[in-house]
Amino acid sequence: MPVFTYRGTNRAGATVTGERQSENKAQLAAALRREQINVSKLSEKGKEFNIPTFGAGVDSKELAVFTRQFSVMIDAGLPLVQCLEILAGQQENKTFQKILNGVRGSVEGGATLSASMKQHEKVFDALYYNMVEAGETGGILDTILQRLSMYIEKNVKLKRAVKSALIYPVAVISIAAMVITLLLWKVVPIFVTLFNGLDVDLPLPTRIVIGLSNFVGSYYGLGLLIFGIATGFAIKFWYGTPQGRMVIDTIVLKIPVVGDVMRKISVARFTRTLGTLISSGVPILEGLDITARTSGNAVVERAISETRKAVEAGRSLVDPLKESEVFPGMVTQMIGVGEQTGAMDAMLQKIADFYEDEVDAAVKDMLTAIEPIMIVVLGVIVGGVVISMYLPLFSLISKLAGH
Repeated sequence: MPVFTYRGTNRAGATVTGERQSENKAQLAAALRREQINVSKLSEKGKEFNIPTFGAGVDSKELAVFTRQFSVMIDAGLPLVQCLEILAGQQENKTFQKILNGVRGSVEGGATLSASMKQHEKVFDALYYNMVEAGETGGILDTILQRLSMYIEKNVKLKRAVKSALIYPVAVISIAAMVITLLLWKVVPIFVTLFNGLDVDLPLPTRIVIGLSNFVGSYYGLGLLIFGIATGFAIKFWYGTPQGRMVIDTIVLKIPVVGDVMRKISVARFTRTLGTLISSGVPILEGLDITARTSGNAVVERAISETRKAVEAGRSLVDPLKESEVFPGMVTQMIGVGEQTGAMDAMLQKIADFYEDEVDAAVKDMLTAIEPIMIVVLGVIVGGVVISMYLPLFSLISKLAGH
């Protein structure tokens, strides 16, 4: 039996590490969850440093299409194993095809569909296999798969909104940085050579630009570039730690405009996930636990985890959500109404729909506001560099015209 090493946090928030024997990762992860240990890293001993296979993952769109087709086949009355065999045969992604064949083989061996999927947590996460388990138990697997496909499709739409909010500013800043670096590195030295042959006083803007050009072309500039890259990797590594993730996510939520958009995304994801789980028959405590782990933000994750503890202690859902001060007042009020009327799942879905629309509108407004600002800033910087190089020539022409 293989030995696995694990790292995680217990209910008190303390880091827990250790080694255990288990048949596979899924069984050990389930055992640790029962002990209320939130696992952050789990790997087989001796295989911790496997070389990653780039481009071999399963895309969310592929998972959504598979789930939609799977639900239609189950609804049509096809046997489970036959559905998996057909879908695996149609799958163009070889990695996904291999995983589906593995799930089919496990089901043929007598395991449940949810237990078989649990063995492939990188593709079928906790939300997925828990909902499948609820569907198997209640005899409504086709309905659950339809809800799952809708959830994944909406999640893909939400991710697309985030990417569209980030791609344009990042692209413009990157292009601007390359243009300015090229000007300072290649163009400005040509002007410097020209100025050295002329008897002209260089104005302050020109001297500043030449100083920057000398810096970029020197070892100091290369050192600054290496330092910047190293800092980026260091921040990424720090973000991988619980403390770093909490600090960075807290800062992100406080950034003007961007923080508001990220908060709306977190609210939409939280309400959509929890609403989907509750409507599928997953118990509220387990639903909150899954929702916390799939929230995508450490601040929101902590707030949901604290809410789960409060609900476990006998309190209502709405009060600890209010106390966290993470969720807007409208969200907690609507959840409170959902609790009182017994329509929590429907209310959560309505909140998710509202906030997904809010995210779309906020992203469009942000891009509309950022575009002219970035164009002006880029124009001022590039134009400033060019004009500063021509100022000495203007001064020389004025002197020649005066003679």
